Amino acid sequence: MNIIIIILAFIFTIALLVAIHEYGHFWVARKLNVKILRFSIGFGAPLFRFNGVKDSTEFVLASIPLGGYVKMLDEREGEVADEELPRAFNRQSVYKRFAIVFAGPFVNFVFAVFAFWLMFVIGVQGVKPIMGSLDADSIAWQSGLRKGDYIVAVGDRETPTLSAVYEQLLDPFIEHKKAVLHLADQRMITFDFEHLSRDLEPANLHEIIGLSLKLPIEKVILSEVLANSPAASAGILAGDQVLSINGKAIDHWRDLVHAVMNKPGVKVTIEVLREQKKIPITLVIGSVKRGKKTIGQIGVRPKSVTPLPKSLYAMHQYDVFTAIGKGIEKTWDLSVLTVRMLGRIVTGEASLKNISGPITIAKEAGHSAQMGVEFFLRFLAIVSLSLGVVNLLPVPMLDGGHLLFYVVEMIKGSPVSDAVQEIGLKIGITLLVMLMSIAMYNDFVRLLN
Repeated sequence: MNIIIIILAFIFTIALLVAIHEYGHFWVARKLNVKILRFSIGFGAPLFRFNGVKDSTEFVLASIPLGGYVKMLDEREGEVADEELPRAFNRQSVYKRFAIVFAGPFVNFVFAVFAFWLMFVIGVQGVKPIMGSLDADSIAWQSGLRKGDYIVAVGDRETPTLSAVYEQLLDPFIEHKKAVLHLADQRMITFDFEHLSRDLEPANLHEIIGLSLKLPIEKVILSEVLANSPAASAGILAGDQVLSINGKAIDHWRDLVHAVMNKPGVKVTIEVLREQKKIPITLVIGSVKRGKKTIGQIGVRPKSVTPLPKSLYAMHQYDVFTAIGKGIEKTWDLSVLTVRMLGRIVTGEASLKNISGPITIAKEAGHSAQMGVEFFLRFLAIVSLSLGVVNLLPVPMLDGGHLLFYVVEMIKGSPVSDAVQEIGLKIGITLLVMLMSIAMYNDFVRLLN
């Protein structure tokens, strides 16, 4: 069932966002009286087609849903009747051609604003950023954050949920700047990312910062100790209650998981309660490979895990009108962040591993669709604005490459020569093939891991 949801969510995502992008080109071209020959969603053999009333434009739904195109009347692609020459794309002024090409990416940004607006109107539930136990070697602790602190804003942006905190910390982390956290008790804490290694990946932000949630206190009683595990070898038994690790109290199952995962191969002392007696047990935490990462594991399972109480949840929600501004703000922030990340990848400051392809997009589409409408809307918005940003890159073959040629034409007063455009086309094809190869390689590595 999950595979079916992933496939359907991926097809819907790509088809919708491609349709929106191409409709931008289509709508502006129609308004400027350029004749549209075909509007296609997807490539390859047509699955469905019909002809519109105006100009008998052919609307096509094709078999490969990984793109689309709007084919306009153009002398460079075929003979054009004399009476229709004024409606050919190549006969339009450079400003009209610029508007038609720019409309595609622009509509992607407009849709992102709409999707974020709708998401904020519906509301996104998340966990309040109230801190639990923090590791003494984490950035959070060293910056002055303590158990019970409630983060209400990062900079001038409010953070009703923990995910909102991480979103606002991402930009200063990438840019190696300082971030000021505002707490509910009016204190301010500064995270200084200026001296962090530039090799650190944004995907590891959670672990690097070390924030942890306030959790309800519950007894961590073990229901099972796996055979031949570090816990079994050390003498830990089912029914034992875990009290502490290296003197640090374990008040919730997640405390135990966090303490163990971050210490693979480390020798620790676990205090357990057995038959009303406190027993210290020394063991070496096991190591398990998860992809390219090594995590700690001792081989135990809990009797039960208490769900978080409703009082620890918050709703990230705005009224209809406030949500408009928040949608624009969110789209702008993430668009700028995307450009910065691309810049870091080009300059070598960020790894090529950050580039994702269709397999990763499909997995994220399925995952967000299963989490709920508000999460799927957020996913659609992020992918849409990413398409907008990427399409505006000054690379021939992309909309941004055409726009660059048009800007040069505006400056010099005549079109860029066919020879230069042909060289640009070859460069563009090479760059896109390289980009897709890297993206697909990263996808398969993630899949195999």
